[in-house]
Amino acid sequence: MSDRFAARLLAWYDGHGRKHLPWQQGITPYRVWVSEIMLQQTQVSTVIPYFERFMAAFPDVQALAAADSDDVLHHWTGLGYYARARNLHRAAQAVVAEHGGQFPETVAELESLPGIGRSTAGAVVSIACGGRAPILDGNVKRVLARYHAVSGWPGRSAVLKALWEHAETHTPEERVADYTQAIMDLGATVCTRSRPACDGCPLAGGCRARADGNPADYPGRKPRRQLPQRQTAFLLARHPDGAWLLEKRPPSGIWGGLWCFPELAAAGDADGWCRERLRAEPAGSEELASFRHTFSHYHLDITPVVVRLARVGEAVEEDGRRVWYDPVSPPRVGLAAPVARLLDTLTTLP
Repeated sequence: MSDRFAARLLAWYDGHGRKHLPWQQGITPYRVWVSEIMLQQTQVSTVIPYFERFMAAFPDVQALAAADSDDVLHHWTGLGYYARARNLHRAAQAVVAEHGGQFPETVAELESLPGIGRSTAGAVVSIACGGRAPILDGNVKRVLARYHAVSGWPGRSAVLKALWEHAETHTPEERVADYTQAIMDLGATVCTRSRPACDGCPLAGGCRARADGNPADYPGRKPRRQLPQRQTAFLLARHPDGAWLLEKRPPSGIWGGLWCFPELAAAGDADGWCRERLRAEPAGSEELASFRHTFSHYHLDITPVVVRLARVGEAVEEDGRRVWYDPVSPPRVGLAAPVARLLDTLTTLP
């Protein structure tokens, strides 16, 4: 193998790489694709149980394409970044409708599917389809940035271009699947974000960041900015039988397609909302402590308002977009993260 970088990495992988992760067993383009989407911005230890449950529920692309969106989001609840799940569902439907249920085997065709970028497409091609394609996920960016001392934040186009060029250069013609797994593994287990184990790295001899004594400087950090703050109130309307009212969010925007407590412009609007929208008579209300949920682009301060209903009219159903959520026998729906957290705490209310 002409590239010493790849040769050393593969030799390390043969002795130290991870080979028993669930998506490394019975490899198919579908399994690799689902795992790559789940692993975006999420640690392996977190993904493993989600992946196993997802595969049990949707064992192939046909099953995922035919699934109800609520069921898909239900199996994603807790993983966050829910646009990934919505795009996963849409892409499965496209594979079935446009490709006869067979995954495309080129990077360009895979990139045409919803939610699949160049790196994810490269992983599917190299690991599951026997083709040569570079990848550049977060772990690989870190390895290459340190090895070549590529300074700057990878979100900048010039830095990203340089890293892709290095990724292309080092990707070998042979054992591409093993190489792809190896460089991801190295970043995840050795060339870690903090306290990298440089003494055990097979690439240490040629790593410029190690030679300069500053691996922690690579890759460059995203410029920090002050996140704006927003406020909202959640209406926690409690049915006399103990169920809680949830509404389905619009398909786009935050928590798109997930089930959430109704939002209020102000906490004081809760009783009036119940009378007007539910034709329900409040028997008492209680404002709970506010808490903060942080998105990538702003902080959201949420004030929950519990309203106990004395009686409920027949105006709850609104084109299937409202439901009474019974915590004892919950429906299989996708829940926004703060909603799931609140539902867990509400079990202690009298």
